[in-house]
Amino acid sequence: MGITVIFFLGLIIALVGVIPPGLLNMTAAKISLKEGSNHGILFSIGVCVIVCVQTYVATIFAKYLSNHPEVIDILQRVAFVIFVLITIYFLLLARKQPKPDLEASIISKRSSFFKGVLLSALNVFPIPYQAYMTITLASFGWLTFEMYSIIAYVAGAATGTFVMLYIYIFFFDKIKNEKLTSQKTMNYFIGSITGVIAIFTLINIIKEL
Repeated sequence: MGITVIFFLGLIIALVGVIPPGLLNMTAAKISLKEGSNHGILFSIGVCVIVCVQTYVATIFAKYLSNHPEVIDILQRVAFVIFVLITIYFLLLARKQPKPDLEASIISKRSSFFKGVLLSALNVFPIPYQAYMTITLASFGWLTFEMYSIIAYVAGAATGTFVMLYIYIFFFDKIKNEKLTSQKTMNYFIGSITGVIAIFTLINIIKEL
């Protein structure tokens, strides 16, 4: 399988994985609305840096993870706690009245990228997702575990993630005057999404007990 094809496989798989509204794409949209599209893009780049690492780890250890489900079980438990805490944070934040912050733009220029790195690092779901997808692709002979193949796939995954985050940034920028995009609504929306993810994670944990 050619490098170009592997790249586009990684792009499509990552893009599909980020289509549903989630913590990362909704936060990218929120940062873009609050601080400008450049900051949303910087956040997205930070996300993609971690996506590269996560996809590489998932690809390297795909077979190991498939043969040791207890590792995924641990990741699920950690993710559950993290998403519960994030849900509480955003729901409490949404209840507070927003205050003008004159230094927001100065701070965000330094922190948007690292916000993306931090939130992406907390979001561990791409690891089992990419591990499963790489095993599936390998079973069809579309992906090998040679280094050139892994690098092409990782690059495609990062590109696909960035493209979908940019689509969210672009879409919410177009409707920024709508009530849907108010800071309070966005905080409630993100909190609700992470709450739903936490519930589904808890259900999976209980099923596996």
